[in-house]
Formats: sequence, C-alpha cells, structure tokens
Amino acid sequence: MFHTKIPAPGEYPKFYHPYISEIQSDDLITNFREMHQSSLSLFGSYPEDKWHEKELLGHLCDAERIFSTRALRFARNDQTPLPGFEQNDYVPESNVEHRSVPDLLEEWSYLRNATIKLFENFTPKMLERQGTASGWPITVMALGFVIAGHEKHHQNVFQERYFYTLTP
Repeated sequence: MFHTKIPAPGEYPKFYHPYISEIQSDDLITNFREMHQSSLSLFGSYPEDKWHEKELLGHLCDAERIFSTRALRFARNDQTPLPGFEQNDYVPESNVEHRSVPDLLEEWSYLRNATIKLFENFTPKMLERQGTASGWPITVMALGFVIAGHEKHHQNVFQERYFYTLTP
C-alpha cells in the first residue's frame, strides 16, 4: 500500500472540512480500520431499545455506500456529475425500526470491509482523480477522508448525546 495524505482544502468542498479535520493520521486504511473498531465497541455497548442508534447505524450504512460509490466512479475516471443525497429523506425510508442493532452492525462491517478493499486497490493516480458530487469538485482521496471523518463525527455526537446515560 502506498502512502496517503490528509487532503488539502482545495481538494474537497468546504462543508466537508469538519469531517476531514476529525482525522489526524495520513494513513487512510488504518483510519478506516481503527475508526470502525471503536465504533463497533461504542455502538455495540449501547442498549438496543434506543431508536436513535438504529437510525444512526442505518445512516452510516447509507453514507458509506454513497461516498464509496462516488470514489469508485471518480477513480475509474467517470466524469458524470453525481447528485447529492438528502440524509433526512433516507432515514424514514430505511426500515431500521424492523432490524436489530447486531444486524445493522453486521451490514455496516461488510460495507466498511468493502470500502477498505476498494481504497487499498486504488493507485496513487486514482486517488488524485477528481469528480463532481453535489455540485462540488472532490478528489477520491478526499472522499476517503470524508468517509472516515463522517464516522468520527457521528461517534462524537453519539457519545455526547447518548452514551453518558450508560455511566452510573
């Protein structure tokens, strides 16, 4: 595996800066793996009767699919502008209320492993390629860091809002 680096501000839209700034290491694949392990531990320890956790896990699955699909298309030099997605419209249609937390964690693990394999096999040239998503230019490398930073963002939000209820 070749060396990756945290993308510079011009490689992605400004609204992704909060996600990318969450990541401190240049090693994207290690970020994916470590972030995922800490998320599995965090989300797996929370009581299943909390509806918000299921919504969050469904959202993480949706976002992982969308961002990695964008990365795949741009890495393959597909210059078709890709539309955005409205996350608030996806959640009510996700059917998560009929799923268990372990089932959602399993799906998300499969998706993350597929994302890792995808990024492990991109060449440096592919990582530098750029496409347009949601009306903004973004590189494949930046999409990888958005995926990792998006997860870290939701870990932080989850801990701040919900996890405190688990401590005595």
